[in-house]
Amino acid sequence: MTSRPTGTHVLRCDEKHLKDIRDIFNEAILHTTALYEESPRSEATIAAWFEEKKQAGIPVFGVEQQGTVVGFATWGPFRPYPAYSKTAEHSVYIATEYQRRGLGRILLDTIIREATTHELHLLVAGIDSANEASIALHRHVGFSHAGTIREAGYKFKKWLDLEFWQRLLK
Repeated sequence: MTSRPTGTHVLRCDEKHLKDIRDIFNEAILHTTALYEESPRSEATIAAWFEEKKQAGIPVFGVEQQGTVVGFATWGPFRPYPAYSKTAEHSVYIATEYQRRGLGRILLDTIIREATTHELHLLVAGIDSANEASIALHRHVGFSHAGTIREAGYKFKKWLDLEFWQRLLK
């Protein structure tokens, strides 16, 4: 487990954290290929997304510094069929100005622990092939490359390759 930078607090997010989460999502949508989306998410979209997580018993963890959530992580169903019920696809997002400080590792470690507690068997990450930092993070905590889908997305006037990384849980 990684030590926490001074002033860092991991928490279970609730409705009061949705504005920070939305800001992080929208920054990633507008400026990166971390999400293969092009339009910012509305307040209503984020509220519905969070309510879905809550109803399904899926936690959303945040990492907080000075009272602001600067990163978050969660998971969701990998595929909507019963045979995949023990497999989840997770996400970790950190606000740009807080990246490369170990916060992603803290959140990913939290997700791995919590997914194990929820008796999940496999975690999957879909990562843009150019996102070297995310790939390195996942490799560092025991994920292995499971395959690449070439030209899976199109954003910023270029084709994007999507890599899948996986980790079996104990």
